[in-house]
Amino acid sequence: MVTKKPKVVIIGAGMAGLTAANKLYTTAGSKELLELCVVEGGNRIGGRIKTSEFVGNRIEMGATWIHGIGGSPVYKIAQEINSLESEKPWECMDEFLDEPLTIAEGGYELNSSLVEPISNLFKKLMDFAQGKAIEEDGVCSEFANGCIKNGGLSVGSFLRKGLDAYWDSMKDQEEAQGFNNWTRKSLEESIFAMLENTQRTYTSAGDLETLDFNAESEYRMFPGKEITIAKGYSTIVESLASVLPAGLIQLGQKVTKIEWMPDDGCHNQSLDIENGDRTKPVKLHFYDGSIMYADHVIVTVSLGVLKQGIRDNSGMFSPPLPRFKTEAISRLGFGVVNKLFLQLSPNSDKDGSDGMRFPYLQMVFHQSDSKLRHPGIPWWIRRTASLFPIYGSSNVVLSWFASKEALELESLGDAEIIGGFSTMISNLLENSKHLCNGHAESCIKFDKVLKSQWGTDPLFLGSYSYVAVGSSGDDLDTMAEPLPKRSNHSINSKSSPPLQILFAGEATHRTHYSTTHGAYYSGLREANRLLQHCQCIDI
Repeated sequence: MVTKKPKVVIIGAGMAGLTAANKLYTTAGSKELLELCVVEGGNRIGGRIKTSEFVGNRIEMGATWIHGIGGSPVYKIAQEINSLESEKPWECMDEFLDEPLTIAEGGYELNSSLVEPISNLFKKLMDFAQGKAIEEDGVCSEFANGCIKNGGLSVGSFLRKGLDAYWDSMKDQEEAQGFNNWTRKSLEESIFAMLENTQRTYTSAGDLETLDFNAESEYRMFPGKEITIAKGYSTIVESLASVLPAGLIQLGQKVTKIEWMPDDGCHNQSLDIENGDRTKPVKLHFYDGSIMYADHVIVTVSLGVLKQGIRDNSGMFSPPLPRFKTEAISRLGFGVVNKLFLQLSPNSDKDGSDGMRFPYLQMVFHQSDSKLRHPGIPWWIRRTASLFPIYGSSNVVLSWFASKEALELESLGDAEIIGGFSTMISNLLENSKHLCNGHAESCIKFDKVLKSQWGTDPLFLGSYSYVAVGSSGDDLDTMAEPLPKRSNHSINSKSSPPLQILFAGEATHRTHYSTTHGAYYSGLREANRLLQHCQCIDI
C-alpha cells in the first residue's frame, strides 16, 4: 500500500508563513516527504514587511527595525545575505548623534533642564514596568513600588501615577517660570504626553490605559543596538522564499472559508472529495470559487483579520472556532500604526548658510487647556510626537501615527496633510533660531507625501498586537494552540485527524509578539510541530 504524502497549505506569505514554508520545504518537501503550498491573498509576498521607494530613497512602509542585534534571527539572515550595507540612501541609515530639538506650541524651544527630568522619569517608569532593574534613587523606586501595591492595571495608569508622585515630591519647591501661557507644570505634563505618544507607536495601543501592566514585563528584547536594513526589510522574506520552487507560492489567492473537522465525533460530510478520497480533513474555499484540500493548514493571517471574522460572524471557519480561541482573539489588543513621509520642497532652507539642517524635532502640544491651542493645528497631528529626517542629510522627513489619528491619516488627501504640517511647523518654528531665522512659514515647505495604510487594508486591518487590559500572556499561548484541541480522553480511533489548523504570526508568540522575529519564531514552531508529527524530524 502506497502511503500518501500529507499536504500542507500555508495561508499568508508574510514572515511567519515564509519561515514555515522555508523550514518545511528544505527539511521534507524537497525530499518529497510532504506536499506544500503557500496561498497569499495579495499580489506580493512580505505581509507587513513592505520595502518601497520615495523620491530616490529606500524606505519601509511596514516593519522597520531589527530590535536588538544580539541573537536576532533577522539580523543573522541580514548578515548572511549581505543586506546591511548599501550604496543607495535608506531610511535611518545613520544614528542621530544630535540632541532632539524640543519645541512647545507657540514656538518655544525647551532646554534640557526642562526636558531631561521628565524624560528620565518616563524612562525609569517604563524600565520598571518592563521588569528592568532601576536605581534606588529614592522617590522613583518608592512610588514605582507604591503603584504596584495599589494595583496598576494598565501601563497608562501606572505612568500617570508616577507623574503625580513626581509632582508630589516637587511640591515644596518654588514654581519655576514657564513661557508665555505655559506654566512649568503644564510643560511637564505635555512633555510627558509627548513621550506617551511615542510609546503608543511602539506598542500600537491607541491608549496606554488599555495596555496591560503585568504582561509588559514578559515582553523580551534582544540586546544590542537597533538598526535598519540597508537593502530593505523585504530582502529577508525574499531570501526565505528563494529556496521554494516556482509555483509553490500562489499570489492573489484569498481564502474565504476554512472547513475543518472538530474533535467531536461528527465529521463534516461537506468535506467529501469528489474522487472519493476522504483522507484530507480541511477544505479551503477561495474568493474566485476554487477549492483546495489539505491535511494541515497553517493560518498566518493577522490578529486584525481574525478579530473581524469574530465581529462580523463572517464564517471564515466552519464550524466556527471554539470558544477558548475566540475569547483569546477578542481579549488581545491589535492596533494601527502608520508612517508618514514628507518631502521637503527643493526651495526649503533645510541646509542653510549657517550649516543647519532639519533637526530631529520633538513636538510639545497643549494638553489641558483647549483655549490655548492653535486652531490651525489639526487634532491628528497633536497626538504625534516627532518629525525627523530619515537620515541626517535627507530631504525626506518622517512622522509616526497610532490609533485614531493613524486611521484619520489614511482618509486624508495629500493637500490636507501638507496643510496641517505646514501650519504646525510655522507655529513651532516661528521663534526658532535653529531654522529659518524665525520665518518657518516661508522657508519650510512640503512637496510630496507617502503614507502607509495598514488600518484599512483588508488583508491586515492593523499593524501589530499588544496585550490589552483583561488579557494576558496566556492568551498569546492560546493563539498558538492548534485545532482540534486534543485532550487525553479524546485520543481514540474515532477522533478527527490531528493538527488540521495551526496558527502562526507575531500575535502567537508570548514574549516576542508585535515583532518580525516573533513571527519568524512562530513559523519555525509550527513547521517543527508538523515535521515531528509527520515523523520527518525528532525534536
